[in-house]
Amino acid sequence: MHLRAFYAMNIASKILCEPTLTKQSKLWKSKGHTLIFTNGCFDILHLGHIEYLEKAKSLGDVLVVGLNSDASVRRLKGPTRPLNPAYVRAKMLAALVFVDAVVVFEEDTPYELIKKVQPDVLIKGADYKIEDIVGADFVIQNGGVVKTIEFVKGFSTTKLIARVKQLS
Repeated sequence: MHLRAFYAMNIASKILCEPTLTKQSKLWKSKGHTLIFTNGCFDILHLGHIEYLEKAKSLGDVLVVGLNSDASVRRLKGPTRPLNPAYVRAKMLAALVFVDAVVVFEEDTPYELIKKVQPDVLIKGADYKIEDIVGADFVIQNGGVVKTIEFVKGFSTTKLIARVKQLS
């Protein structure tokens, strides 16, 4: 197999539907892997996202990223977002070596997805208090841990969009 085809196949194989992710999560856990879950819009992938996801992966074996669907992003961020459609955002995330799986979810929060994945570690940015993180109650009740990760100062999608608007 040509190397380019291998990478393309590997990236595509990391983008899973919910039923497949549920089965795969059970398989990972049965093999003793520590399952990490985080979620977000990841509209414009930037250094802040990369550092955040890399740190999240360092907390276990398998990193699953829940990705808000386009409709979900619009409800959360407004009618002009997302800038990139879900399939683009999912492919960019799946291309990262430290991301093991990406799943798009339609709801405003990943609560139901978290219940299906049953992660050992739930991660969000340090702008959240643990008690305010969606799914924290479920993860803790099931023996998992919830952690926050500091953001890289100066990097956010909202700030990038504002800067581009200033320059145009």
